[in-house]
Amino acid sequence: MREAVIVSTARTPLAKSHRGEFNITPAAQLAAFSVSAAVERSGVDPERFEDLILGCGNPDGFQGRNLGRQTVLRAGLPLSVAGTTVTRYCASGLQAIAIAAGRIVAEGVPAMIAGGVESISGIRPGNNLPSDMDPWLLEHHPALFMAMIDTADIVAHRYGITREDQDAFSLQSQQRTAAAQAANRFADEIVPCATRMADKNKDTGEITQRDVVATQDNCNRPSTTLEGLLKLEPVKGPGQFVTAGNASQLSDGSSACVLMEAREAERLGLQPLGAFRGMAVAGCEPDEMGIGPVFAVPKLLAR
Repeated sequence: MREAVIVSTARTPLAKSHRGEFNITPAAQLAAFSVSAAVERSGVDPERFEDLILGCGNPDGFQGRNLGRQTVLRAGLPLSVAGTTVTRYCASGLQAIAIAAGRIVAEGVPAMIAGGVESISGIRPGNNLPSDMDPWLLEHHPALFMAMIDTADIVAHRYGITREDQDAFSLQSQQRTAAAQAANRFADEIVPCATRMADKNKDTGEITQRDVVATQDNCNRPSTTLEGLLKLEPVKGPGQFVTAGNASQLSDGSSACVLMEAREAERLGLQPLGAFRGMAVAGCEPDEMGIGPVFAVPKLLAR
């Protein structure tokens, strides 16, 4: 039986949306940073790749027009390499890997590229207005269009996840990230990205551009303390849970990996980083969408 293995990975730093290094970087370029690096790190002849599967949570506007195929060309890959875009919101990159692995296992494709990209900075204002939505769904399943912050508060209420629990977990995450950065643990993952960013003068409103090289995630706050987290007011008001300190910020970035059939990788003398064993998905009530993995993980483990 054929087996899909991962032979290389790469990712950009995570930059603050709108204010970070990637705030005017085209989405195809943002994805290409990771794709070209993953291909180069694999040592695989680019002519061997059949397709790029690229996940994108919001594949419209700035990120529309089949971003996967755009990325193939922006990364300088051969014209023979195809490209497609898939979306499963926050799981879009994972879905891309599952599709690529499935093509290797089921169809015998020798080599695939998979990854994900999101440029929150480039998403057009006004997306998901009521005029864009199916009236029947708005009437019968309005929770389908709820913002994540609202569903997070619902999950906290429904499952008894206290504000203190959330702040403690957030502090631990901040501390672990800071420790990993101090130990240079992310260096092998991250690709330095030379690009241009825009700066807006707060006083005059003037926008200027400058050359930058993004080398490190800037989405964490190493100085975070539990006392500071506990002082923050919930965004949605008293009695709610999500604050600016216990929720992740909006970020821009991309990642990619190269997958191959295991025997093909062995023939080429490549050392796999890991093997794809499967993916499971599960639906749940739209107003508690963050609970989805609770239903999906047991399905996967049972297989």
